[in-house]
Amino acid sequence: MRLLFIHQNFPGQYRHLFHRLAHSGEHQVVGMGEQANLARNTHGWQLPRNAMLMGYGTPAPAGAHTHAYLRGYEAAIRRGQDWARVALQLKKQGFSPDVVCVHPGWGEALFVREVFPRARVVTFCEFYYQPHGADFDFDPEYPVELNDFCALRIKNSVLNQALLDCDLGMAPTHWQKSVHPRELQHKLAVVHDGIDTRLLQPDPVARFILPDGRALDRSQPVVTFVNRNLEPYRGFHQFMRALPELQRLRPDAEIVIVGGDEVSYGRRVEGGYRAALLKELDGQLDLTRIHFVGKLPYPDYVRLLQVSAAHVYLTYPFVLSWSMLEAMALGCLVIGSATSPVQEVLVDGENGCLVDFFDPRALAERTAAALENDPSHQYLRQAARETVVRRYDLHDLCLPRQQQLILDCKF
Repeated sequence: MRLLFIHQNFPGQYRHLFHRLAHSGEHQVVGMGEQANLARNTHGWQLPRNAMLMGYGTPAPAGAHTHAYLRGYEAAIRRGQDWARVALQLKKQGFSPDVVCVHPGWGEALFVREVFPRARVVTFCEFYYQPHGADFDFDPEYPVELNDFCALRIKNSVLNQALLDCDLGMAPTHWQKSVHPRELQHKLAVVHDGIDTRLLQPDPVARFILPDGRALDRSQPVVTFVNRNLEPYRGFHQFMRALPELQRLRPDAEIVIVGGDEVSYGRRVEGGYRAALLKELDGQLDLTRIHFVGKLPYPDYVRLLQVSAAHVYLTYPFVLSWSMLEAMALGCLVIGSATSPVQEVLVDGENGCLVDFFDPRALAERTAAALENDPSHQYLRQAARETVVRRYDLHDLCLPRQQQLILDCKF
């Protein structure tokens, strides 16, 4: 078969699937992404002769006079056009895919049917924005107005087109499927990207080196919190507000916070959320035991979670992060927010702990309790890993399921 994978930040969620199909030797496989991202993310890749990569340029932004609601849509159209121009070159070289796998979020899926009308199209259905009941109006600290609701409706336009056009959609979790339009959910299969539980395993002798050179290990009360960026969507503000009480209960806790100061989701604040929360909590924190380590190389991130005594994961009702499942696979005791995407995986008292997203005191108390030497905690850690192995294992479950769905889609 001839397979085409398209992702603005290629390989994105297609990393493992692309490699599996490319190195099988049974298919012609092409990966496409924005050129700068493609070059950065695939540096050092060695591909077989039946696989290749192609990049397209970064599109110009929407015009200054474009209506505010339409700027994202115009940017998606420009990106779709840039992809289509490069895809036409691929077509002239004789490659016409049987199946196109595409993440529609940035516009690449808009013109797939025009360029490859005979291909079957499989979209990655990561999220669909809802005005109520999900992320958008979840946090009263950041209220939304009528103008925001109107803009959100238009924001879904690109996703609507992709859902209408696709032959099959793949959603990572049942909750993520459920936020898509009910009339189109019959097109969606639930299959997670997969967690490499062979690579991610507990290590009782792991050590993590702090920026000041000190080493942390499993004998210490280490609390971990991981985001791509430190922002409200992933509960950073609630976590920070829990720290004064947590430090009162456990002044010996070493708190390691991973993440950048940019914004991946939601609105921006001047100076970033870390600076804003440190200012709000000025004088209430022992900063000698709070370690902001920025974004870590993956091996360092794994070692950190291997020494974690309590891992906190908070999120709005939004896309479930890989990091929560990776922490569980590494045997972490996870204290998670009682929000829908987390509750699909984490069951309080069975494979982790759940707390109210909006209750920093309860978060501090549950985290402090998790640091105690309680024999039941080892059971929760083992159950967390077993959950991921049983439901989200990359090699034995998710990759075979993804591959079968895609190959069957040809027919």
